[in-house]
Amino acid sequence: MDSELGILITTAASIGLIHTVTGPDHYLPFIVLAKARTWTVTKTMWITFWCGVGHVLGSVLLGMAGIALGILVRKMEWIESVRGEIAAWMLIAFGLLYGIWGTKKAIQKKTHTHSHTHENGTEHHHTHTHLGGHHHVHTGTQQNLTPWILFLIFVFGPCEPLIPLLMVPAAKSSLHGLILVTTVFAAVTIATMLVMVRLALFGIQFIHLKNAERFSHAIAGFTLLLSGLGIQLLGL
Repeated sequence: MDSELGILITTAASIGLIHTVTGPDHYLPFIVLAKARTWTVTKTMWITFWCGVGHVLGSVLLGMAGIALGILVRKMEWIESVRGEIAAWMLIAFGLLYGIWGTKKAIQKKTHTHSHTHENGTEHHHTHTHLGGHHHVHTGTQQNLTPWILFLIFVFGPCEPLIPLLMVPAAKSSLHGLILVTTVFAAVTIATMLVMVRLALFGIQFIHLKNAERFSHAIAGFTLLLSGLGIQLLGL
């Protein structure tokens, strides 16, 4: 391995780590949705892994196609920026709709107490919520759709540093270098996503907010909304 390729590999690992840690959209959606939807740790980690694969693979395929066709870096960067716009708006829309649904569910789940007086003068109280008996059917559908929506968002989400900083310089060295540098970047990015999510899941298991539990879906939705706005407005 020559020194130039060694530098590229080190750069790939460093950028993959920093890019992921400083981008909360790489792990925050999995954390809040796992809490709200009571996913197991195993399920959450698998969803995170496959979303990470889709996230990296989209930019890898674009970069390789660009290199093969001789497309200029600035044009590929423009395509990546468009993909980023789409992913951000998808996250905003999903977060807003999920937050609204979660708020509605929290209101329906609020416990009400009613008093009843009988003809003989006795009085009793009972509590109930406004959730209908058919609610569980829809919940199952949403449980199945949510991971797919996340995956689609992450496929559109670009790995901005990958093409200009890693793939093009690596391609100038050799195909072997291109594959090696790209693999290192992908492995570090996905591994960092998994570590961040796992650490967060370990921490939130000690947080018990019973009174706010019914708002978990609303909190998750509006957190996703804020993440999307952070990407769109602040470039996070």
